[in-house]
Amino acid sequence: MKRTHANCGSKNHGVILPDADVSSTLHALAASAFGAAGQRCMGLSAAVFVGDRKAWIPTLVEIAKQFVVGMGATPGVSLGPVISRKAKRRVEDIIQSAADDGADILLDGRGVKVPEFPEGNFIGPTVISNVQIYMESYQKEIMGPVLECLHVDNLEEAIEVLNENRYGNGCSIFTTNSGKAMTFQKKVNIGRIGINVPLLATSGQVSNSCNKDSFLGDIIIHGFKGHQFFTTTKTIASFWKD
Repeated sequence: MKRTHANCGSKNHGVILPDADVSSTLHALAASAFGAAGQRCMGLSAAVFVGDRKAWIPTLVEIAKQFVVGMGATPGVSLGPVISRKAKRRVEDIIQSAADDGADILLDGRGVKVPEFPEGNFIGPTVISNVQIYMESYQKEIMGPVLECLHVDNLEEAIEVLNENRYGNGCSIFTTNSGKAMTFQKKVNIGRIGINVPLLATSGQVSNSCNKDSFLGDIIIHGFKGHQFFTTTKTIASFWKD
C-alpha cells in the first residue's frame, strides 16, 4: 500500500457583494477568469453576484472584450490558446450546453480567428449569465476562458451555493465590509479563501488546502504538511557529558 495525495478538479467562485468596489472587482474577475486562457486550477470560473450587483455584468463584458487573443509570446496579446484541439472542442461543447440549458451567452469566444495561426486552438473570452446550479456547464470544471455568472439575493444564499457545489478548491469574496468577509470565511466549506484576492495561488511554503472533491489523500501538498509527506520523522534524544 502506498500513501498518496492528489489535487483534483475545481469550480472556483467569486462572490461579489453590493458594497464591493466596482472597478477593482470587475478587473480582478476578468483577469482571474481569462488569464492563461482559463487553464489554471485557481482561476475563478463562476461569479456569484449578490443583490443588485448583477447590473455590473454588462461592464464586465466590456472589460472582457479588451482581451487580445493570439499567440502568447506576441506583444500585446493577453489571451493565448488552450492546450490542444481536444481541449478546445471540450470548452466549446460546454459553452453550447449552457446555451442549450437556457443560459445567456453575453460574449461568445467560439469561432475567434487569429490570422497568423488559422489552425490554432483559440477561444476568446466568454461570459455567460443566468446560469443555474443544475446546468451541466456549472457542474463541470471548464478549464477555458469562460466565466459563468449566477445571481443570489444575499450573502447567506451565496454561501449555500458554494457549499452545495461538489468542489472545494478555492473561492474569493469581494467586499469592503470586514464583518461580512469574516462571516464568509467561517461558513464557507472551501479550502482556500481570498478576500478581495481573485487568484489564491499560494507559494510552496504556504499550505495549499482543498476540500470536498478537490482533494484526495490524507495530507495536503504544500507547506509544512507537504514536507511531512515526503520525509520520515525522527525523534532524537541525546546527552553529552563534559
